[in-house]
Amino acid sequence: MTATPAETATPPGPQRSAAARDTLIGTAAALVVVTIWGTWIVGTRFAATAELPLAWLALFRYGIPALVLAPVWLRSGPLPMGVPLRLIALIVVCSGAPFFALVAVGLGFAPAAEAGVLLPGTMGLWAALLTKLIYKERFGGARVLGIALSVAGVVFIAMPTLAGGHLMEGAGRLLLPCGAFLWAVYTLAYRATGLPPLVGAGVICFWSTLMVIPFVVATGLEPLLSQPTGAVIAQVVIQGLLSGLVSLVGYGVAVSRLGSSRAAAFSSLAPALAALFAIPVLGEIPPAVVIAGVAITVLGVALSSGALRGIGRRGRAGRDGAAT
Repeated sequence: MTATPAETATPPGPQRSAAARDTLIGTAAALVVVTIWGTWIVGTRFAATAELPLAWLALFRYGIPALVLAPVWLRSGPLPMGVPLRLIALIVVCSGAPFFALVAVGLGFAPAAEAGVLLPGTMGLWAALLTKLIYKERFGGARVLGIALSVAGVVFIAMPTLAGGHLMEGAGRLLLPCGAFLWAVYTLAYRATGLPPLVGAGVICFWSTLMVIPFVVATGLEPLLSQPTGAVIAQVVIQGLLSGLVSLVGYGVAVSRLGSSRAAAFSSLAPALAALFAIPVLGEIPPAVVIAGVAITVLGVALSSGALRGIGRRGRAGRDGAAT
């Protein structure tokens, strides 16, 4: 008996359940990651304006996770078998120390709300474009609408800055969208490696730490000791534990469960979170147009990432199970 198109298009129950579970886990991981990103933007912006030594910040971000993940990367090796060297180089350069240096310098020129738009706000768009060009991935109507809403939300969030004519002041601001492009390349390169999230994070942090150590030695200890102890501890937590460890592993989980472009779509939430976090930390109160941008961006991410589709499938599965 020949299956109908509807039958071939609908996966069996176990596959639907596995897909729904992947969507749930990937969505949860991505939400944790973008929350950390919003915190990281504000924290790194504060560090840049407070003249905390960049080399030490990079060492916190990569050195601490490298130590924590030592059992993982020692077992796999810093050059895991079967992974092309060019892919290892891409994930290290595009999410490791070179990426961090580029973005940290750029954050010294842009306020937190603007940085959220220029950096993570454009990551999902870069990733979607690269995925379309490289993997020829097809986007359904919901994802196209979601990407369009994400763009509109980012524009709303950026509107006060654009109206003030400050966007192009200082070439340093241009470093942030360049950093977003690097992260999008990392997203696709990591997907191609097939590495588990812990192994990928360990490899990136190992090589990044080696890159950073010479700059730490050249900087010396005195610039760090001259900073308030509380500020240094906060950076250890933000850079080393949250951003360097939890977010890097969490993003790997999101990419492996959702795919590269769907995982990167969540990055559009970071501008909204950065703008909100900047209220208590930096005293920046977003205007009504930014709040509208937050709402639009949330809806756009939900559509473009497939989160709403996953919820709908779980709901239908539950109704189907109740009816049988």
